Amino acid sequence: MSEFVASDNRLGVYLKDRRAKLDPAAFGFAGERRRTPGLRREEVANRANISPTWYTWLEQGRGGAPSSDVLDRIARALMLTDVEREHLFLIGLGRPPEVRYRSEQGITPRLQGVLDALDPCPALIRTAIWDVVGWNRAATVLLTDCGALPPEERNVLRFIFLDPRVRAAQYDWESVARFVVAAFRVDAARAGAADEVEPLIDELCRKSPEFLAMWRDNDVRTHGEGVKHIKHPVLGLLSFEYSAFQVDGRPDLSMVVYNPATAEDVAKIKGVLG
Repeated sequence: MSEFVASDNRLGVYLKDRRAKLDPAAFGFAGERRRTPGLRREEVANRANISPTWYTWLEQGRGGAPSSDVLDRIARALMLTDVEREHLFLIGLGRPPEVRYRSEQGITPRLQGVLDALDPCPALIRTAIWDVVGWNRAATVLLTDCGALPPEERNVLRFIFLDPRVRAAQYDWESVARFVVAAFRVDAARAGAADEVEPLIDELCRKSPEFLAMWRDNDVRTHGEGVKHIKHPVLGLLSFEYSAFQVDGRPDLSMVVYNPATAEDVAKIKGVLG
């Protein structure tokens, strides 16, 4: 029976396959002849800082389900890509791994091309701590000109609480602000980014009593889809249906797309975009 058909031990099959594809010399292991390609089980176990016996049991389909911590260490030991790590969690635990915050900035040219192709719909990409790392022309004209700001100031919470122009553009600022704080809390916690957000939270608490009060409320919400209204200084009131979703292969990034709600809104936006 093929390994594909023998799906009762998918985790073990996958681990063995990934292990066999690694070059022992690249990890500093002796270059003696080996009966099988790749790393030995005990070498993977040592790199993952787990018991060789426990790792062997995992490959053999024994010992029960591993913890997320064990899978994370094995993923690093096997030098898995983000997609491979996600697959490891799906077959090992039946769920994707938790989002991990990354500190690097910027997006790929291909992803920027996707944003640009969405005009006249404003669209942006943000990190797990709501730093904006990508946007299109419609977002610049209709929401915020992120390109005119230094990278450290391109954060949605900063826009809402510290930028008077963004505040004035909100149809119901308090409702929007409460929603942003509650959804941000969930994303930051899910990404394990408590240390990264602490300076931002401290600064906002000092500069905005309103943020301080909302942060202390400890509200949590998800940010998937809904309707947003803005008061544009030239176009007047605009309505959007927005959707937020993870970027494929980058679960630490979310793309938010604001689709104009009416044909009239589309016409107004196209007129100002030219």
